[in-house]
Amino acid sequence: MAYSDVHFAELWGLIDWEGRLNRSRLLLAAGAVGMAGGAVFQAGPGITGLPGVRKALFPRLSGDGRTDHVALTFDDGPDQATTPLFLQALADHQIRATFFLLGSRVAMKPRLAAEIAEAGHELAVHGWDHRYLPLRGPLATYEDLARTVELISTATGRVPDKFRPPYGVLSTASILAARRLGLTPVLWGCWGKEWTPGATAHSVSETLGEELRGGVTVLLHDSDCTSPAGSAMAALGALPLLLRECDRQALEVGPLAEHALVG
Repeated sequence: MAYSDVHFAELWGLIDWEGRLNRSRLLLAAGAVGMAGGAVFQAGPGITGLPGVRKALFPRLSGDGRTDHVALTFDDGPDQATTPLFLQALADHQIRATFFLLGSRVAMKPRLAAEIAEAGHELAVHGWDHRYLPLRGPLATYEDLARTVELISTATGRVPDKFRPPYGVLSTASILAARRLGLTPVLWGCWGKEWTPGATAHSVSETLGEELRGGVTVLLHDSDCTSPAGSAMAALGALPLLLRECDRQALEVGPLAEHALVG
């Protein structure tokens, strides 16, 4: 499907789910980077990848929710080397989370995806592989998301209803595909940046602490398949420190399904 086949009215409808991206806000955001014509429609939503823009204009997309709750989310799995360690750590603390899975990795380890679901965690879509979506066309984007939804559903018996794009960068094609598939895009408001070279559990914990508050969605990675070796272990080491700080602030920690997204 070429962009000539997509009606502008549909593009400016953009998100039709509850908590939709407001079209005037998206126009404002796209205009801020000086895009024009068809490029706005494809890459314009990517401006929401900028934390300042996202937090100011799109609180629901930022994962803002209950003020007494922190949504804990993980990207890039499942990974046989590290995901079981995260599952054990979460079980030890009796915490459930949301795992944004890559379809290509579910295809390699469908049983591990099922184990995540069996442990009570929420499953969501992170795309088929970790590719930058503004460079993908509408048909390829839809097919990638659709087969990921189908594979997760088949492997786990759970139909995902949330989507986070690789690198946190949306495109119009991904917005339209998500809408067709019943997926709500959710990014984050707080992350550990464990993919930074030389990151440690302490540095990840400190980085998380800069934005940690009630109502925020936290992003960590349970795999380092797209980041430097050892980054997932830095996130794993920071996890108990994060949970301890949430406990200190009397904040409940859980999956996005219990976060009551605002907006």
